[in-house]
Amino acid sequence: MRFPKALQNGMATTCLLTSVCVAQLPTAPAAKAPLHTLPAQRTEIVGYFPQWGIYNRRYIPIDLIRSGAVRSLTQLDYSQASISNNACALADPKADTEMVFKAEDSIDGIADEPDAPIRGNFHQLQLLKARYPKLRILISIEGKPDLFAEAAKPENRVAFVHSCIARFLEGHIAPSIEIPHLFDGIDVDWEYPDADHADDFYALMAEFRRQMDVIRSKSTALRAGTSQRGYTLSIASGAAQKHITPIDWKRVAASVDQIGVMAYDYYGPWARDTGFHAPLASANPKAETVTTTINAYLAAGAPAKQLLLGVPFYAYQWHNVAQGGSYGLNSKGDPVRGNLNQSTAATLMQNPGAHLYRDPLSHAPWIYDGDNFLTFEDAISLQAKTAFARDNNLGGIMVWELSGDTNDAQLLHAIAKDTPTTKVSSEH
Repeated sequence: MRFPKALQNGMATTCLLTSVCVAQLPTAPAAKAPLHTLPAQRTEIVGYFPQWGIYNRRYIPIDLIRSGAVRSLTQLDYSQASISNNACALADPKADTEMVFKAEDSIDGIADEPDAPIRGNFHQLQLLKARYPKLRILISIEGKPDLFAEAAKPENRVAFVHSCIARFLEGHIAPSIEIPHLFDGIDVDWEYPDADHADDFYALMAEFRRQMDVIRSKSTALRAGTSQRGYTLSIASGAAQKHITPIDWKRVAASVDQIGVMAYDYYGPWARDTGFHAPLASANPKAETVTTTINAYLAAGAPAKQLLLGVPFYAYQWHNVAQGGSYGLNSKGDPVRGNLNQSTAATLMQNPGAHLYRDPLSHAPWIYDGDNFLTFEDAISLQAKTAFARDNNLGGIMVWELSGDTNDAQLLHAIAKDTPTTKVSSEH
């Protein structure tokens, strides 16, 4: 978010006894996305699960239970599968099916046998689903844009989709590894189809829909309110205007169930200026924000009920940020690389001079200690976004990604607190 320099210099701040400071920035009513006439059939809370969390035991499936996160989710998107030779492939077989879990890390409390045919994350997801049978689990297909573009070509499209369905929905995971009914759908993360590939993109989504409908009778969990579709088809889509305008979103919506809008990365470590990575709104009418992004999708024909508002559970940081009237906001700094999240925020708050500031327009928090600047999400900013999604009848919230939360899932619970979902993850 950018504010006129004169306004930055004139900002006052109110510090509370809790060391939370609210920057008194000029306020204006946030632009509200036009309401869709039809309410969402239910509100989804979708969380991406990081495949790579298995390494160094950073985040594994049992953490969903121990943190209580599973009680707030309606859907888990496992990230990730990949594309190889115009076919769906395991992106990391070691993490997916080979890693041996110790008893204390296994959902059933039983250690994996080293020679068991199914180990790794996929076995733990089997156990998770057995305990929470109403939780939908999708496989997220990710890959470079050129891999998607090649796979979506007319001569490759049908076989590509068949490979994805055979491997993940029918359960032919790998030679000698059969796991039927593990996944309840497919999430396609093509970043991003442009005007030159739009027709192939539409055709690819339609082909996924066609083939998924052919086998829908095999689905173990029909999506609530859409019994004609046994499997969920979702996509991840960009927040920038350049990713929205080339696509006919009404046409996309005819094939998919969910459009997960990645409404983050408006600012990040590629920039030398600090800023909010996912602002709900801005005083700058030219700034791209969550509100402008959702407005653009609605204007482009995307049904509100199919839009999932993406929120980040990660943080971005700069250091060597000079003091100023904006308390580190919109200031020059050196980007900090690494896996930054809620633990980063907690650590920074221990620094001398550290304060938590909040923009009353976007509800975005930031931490500044006179040197370090951190943009992140907290319960307050997420509840504001949840209210925005509810007020605009969006389909729900999508989280990238779950390992960035606290050990007791405070962020996810803040979203679920005010989200009227169908209880799908109650323990069996």
